Amino acid sequence: MPFLTANKIHNGQGWLPEGTVIEVSDNGTILSVQSGPNEEAVFYEGVLAPGFVNVHCHLELSHMKGVVGEHTGLIPFLKNIPQHRNDFTDEQKKAARFAGYNELYRNGVVAVGDIANTTDTIDVRAIGAMHCHTFVEAIGFGDVHAPKAFEYALQTYGTFKAQDSAFKELKQSIVPHAPYSVSETLFRKINSHSFGSTIAIHNQESRDEDRFFKSKKGAIPDLLHSLGIDDRKFKPSGKSSIQTYLEYISVGHSVVFVHNTYTKRKDVQFARKRFDETHWCLCPNANLYIENRLPDIDMLISEGASICIGTDSLASNHQLCVLSELWTIKQHFPHIDWELLIEWGTISGACALQMQIDIGLIRVGTTPGIIHLIGLDQPGIKPSVKRII
Repeated sequence: MPFLTANKIHNGQGWLPEGTVIEVSDNGTILSVQSGPNEEAVFYEGVLAPGFVNVHCHLELSHMKGVVGEHTGLIPFLKNIPQHRNDFTDEQKKAARFAGYNELYRNGVVAVGDIANTTDTIDVRAIGAMHCHTFVEAIGFGDVHAPKAFEYALQTYGTFKAQDSAFKELKQSIVPHAPYSVSETLFRKINSHSFGSTIAIHNQESRDEDRFFKSKKGAIPDLLHSLGIDDRKFKPSGKSSIQTYLEYISVGHSVVFVHNTYTKRKDVQFARKRFDETHWCLCPNANLYIENRLPDIDMLISEGASICIGTDSLASNHQLCVLSELWTIKQHFPHIDWELLIEWGTISGACALQMQIDIGLIRVGTTPGIIHLIGLDQPGIKPSVKRII
């Protein structure tokens, strides 16, 4: 099917003129974008678009689907994960992450930003059916443990790095887990590891995060104590978490802020003034699953934020589907047009992962994958996605 057309075609940035025809090579490269008609073109009822980009996922937690109940709040959720993470055999974990990877692929994802605390996902990365940027998380709140925590992350990173020479679609970087789980010393070690690398961080996912940094109150101290972490040397900054930890990250980095459930306008403005490139990743279904709350998306739009989409893990979601995330946003913010939502799920995500040269956009020379979206114009009915290329 070298020529494709549809009722509507979204190129990743917006709608193309009616009747547009896409010419695609056997390996998925866009050869031309033509004005129609073309009698050879295969016609699709609905919408054609570039493949989706899932900027934030935890494939290594796929085996934990349904283990933690909904609406617990972030702190109880985080306490449950390490308690039950290893209540499974290696075979069960492997089967679950392969199933998760295949679910992403079936749902039209062409690239994923995948969080790793271990090297478990080395096997699914080797499938090579999707681009993958593995974000190797470093965790260590106490400064005394920073060297050991960074060394573990560095070894994990090295394992993934050794694999990427065989797969051009693979990248990796060392990143902080969250503001409340990484000390200033560890932040600075991460920052200096690879200048200009993409840093992703769980940001302001709980109201307690800002309370901790402003006054050392709220539920974060209890979480740290339950994990055996001594926070006595921590001194609150009196500022929000993002306005505190960004001082430890050099301006040369691209930063992906993930979740942003409690992010305020002044936080977005602070980040934009400090960094040339910031991306705000929304995981709405996970936000509802854990905190039963969504970010202030209208505020992010009004601030001109670069918004992209993630699914988080199956421990905090019922499916790994970018379209389901966009649909949830549409249900709660019906005034947001599908033209903008598809942009968030495609080129915006590609830019966040620094993959925009290859994917995210239907443009001559790219290999973005092509997906078929059905039912976007049917209010109240959840749309579906099918991968074509």
